Amino acid sequence: MIIDRLIGRIRETAPIVVGLDPRLEQIPSYIKEGRTAPDAFFEFNKGIIDAVCDIVPAVKPQIAMYEQYGEKGRACYLRTIKYAQQKGLVALGDVKRGDIASTAEAYSAGHLGRLRASGKPPVRADFITVNPYLGLDSVSPYFADMQAHDKGIFVLVKTSNPGSRDIQDLILQNGKPLYEHVGGLVEKWGADFVGAEGYSAVGAVVGATHPEEAARLRKIMPHTFFLVPGYGAQGGSGKDLAGLWDGDKFGMIVNSSRGITGAYLSGEFKRDEKDFASAARDAAVEMKRDLEAFM
Repeated sequence: MIIDRLIGRIRETAPIVVGLDPRLEQIPSYIKEGRTAPDAFFEFNKGIIDAVCDIVPAVKPQIAMYEQYGEKGRACYLRTIKYAQQKGLVALGDVKRGDIASTAEAYSAGHLGRLRASGKPPVRADFITVNPYLGLDSVSPYFADMQAHDKGIFVLVKTSNPGSRDIQDLILQNGKPLYEHVGGLVEKWGADFVGAEGYSAVGAVVGATHPEEAARLRKIMPHTFFLVPGYGAQGGSGKDLAGLWDGDKFGMIVNSSRGITGAYLSGEFKRDEKDFASAARDAAVEMKRDLEAFM
């Protein structure tokens, strides 16, 4: 099962996923020269993947950064996923899809399933992110492709952005915040997808910037694997995550995007742009040290 493979890779490396969210201003000038934006993004992504593929288990491309460049951008997103998988990495597609019925089924087919008009196996992420705030109808359409093609999803529960409080922290009639109710639903929805390691392929997105809320969710969701954004550039640290590990000092994978891919631009890992990949590797190693100090 894909969740067991992700956990196995984490045990071999570190609980880190590198977010591949390229922006033109972040790309070294020598890479951009003579290339379209999508081609420059791919060369940059390749450099990052090559530098970290033996020390991290996964990457997470954010599809919006690619889709804004049209068909070529979409192709770059898929090329990045394919290259990462060829390097032995698990690919998490950050797509945050949220709809119901046939539309959700189409999203599932397009990101986890198979092309309906072709027998050729398409490039697909191993996991994608989905939005549950339309209820079970917006999550269950992915289950068939998950089962058929050994894929997984991470469901938004308590996101790292400050504005998440506007909706996710609303208090229900039972006195509990909405995000806790959603967390309980995700734990329930994932019951049929629990692997050998005791975690479900239906995971949850839980932000590092809300450590107290996240610690409560860990108690509510003992079989749910967490994808944790908000580390590094958004302010989260290893100390903030201390309450999110399970009893075996496990249970989550932590995302860092700019803190790793843009490490060469400033701070302790700043260096010449041609050394962007080595700076990314050093930043990932330091992140591992920080996480392990509070496990």
